[in-house]
Amino acid sequence: MELETVVLEQSEGIAFIRMNRPKEMNTLNFQLTRDLVRALETCWDDDAAKVVVVTGSGKAFCAGGDVAAFRSATDIGDATRQMTKDFDPLVSGVRRMAKPIIAMVNGVCMGAGLSLAAACDLRICAASAAFRQAYTSVGLTPDGAWSLHVPLLIGFGRASELILTDPVLDAKKAFEIGLVTEVVDDAELEDVTRKRAQRLASGPLKAFAVAKDNLNRAMLGVLENQLEQERLGIMHAARTADAREGIAAILEKRRPVFRGE
Repeated sequence: MELETVVLEQSEGIAFIRMNRPKEMNTLNFQLTRDLVRALETCWDDDAAKVVVVTGSGKAFCAGGDVAAFRSATDIGDATRQMTKDFDPLVSGVRRMAKPIIAMVNGVCMGAGLSLAAACDLRICAASAAFRQAYTSVGLTPDGAWSLHVPLLIGFGRASELILTDPVLDAKKAFEIGLVTEVVDDAELEDVTRKRAQRLASGPLKAFAVAKDNLNRAMLGVLENQLEQERLGIMHAARTADAREGIAAILEKRRPVFRGE
């Protein structure tokens, strides 16, 4: 299978899905999102792949959506609709896959990247990793079930804080609030993640699958509804003057001036 923006490797029962747009900090465009879905489906069907690790190449895990993709869009709301049309099945697939999925966060993790990491079963991150909600700072709203998974991980109050103040969290803070499972030295990240994955791969895989399904049924019964609600929300936000200003400010590398419109 040919993937333009993802490197898929599998050995010893572990499949690594590496987002491969390092110059763009692995920001999600249409091609990368579709390649991720295809890679995930391949792992789903491959009995030899017992555990899946999702990570990024270069210095970033994923810095969110590719704002440059909106540059030529005449309707930003329609552009977000197209993006979420591909992104939502990816997030849903991560949760519904009957195999453990680890997010190996090797660097910056923002916006849709944080939504993707939060959907995974475990999050192991490098000490230099940084996390940010990022959506509201450009006049948009979280998608990819961010508003479901992140509050489940860190609590409603802290999730509200991230939405309203949009701080940058270092790895230590992310661990303290429960956003990530483990923090390791940068040089040891892949070795530690591989060891954790190998331990899972040699474990009771059928029990893991049933237990993961039980967790989904207990806490994520509203997943599909939430994905749809967030899709409609980001489409609405993207059509505001503030969103146009926020996206323009990113592209022009300046601070946005919001007017509440």
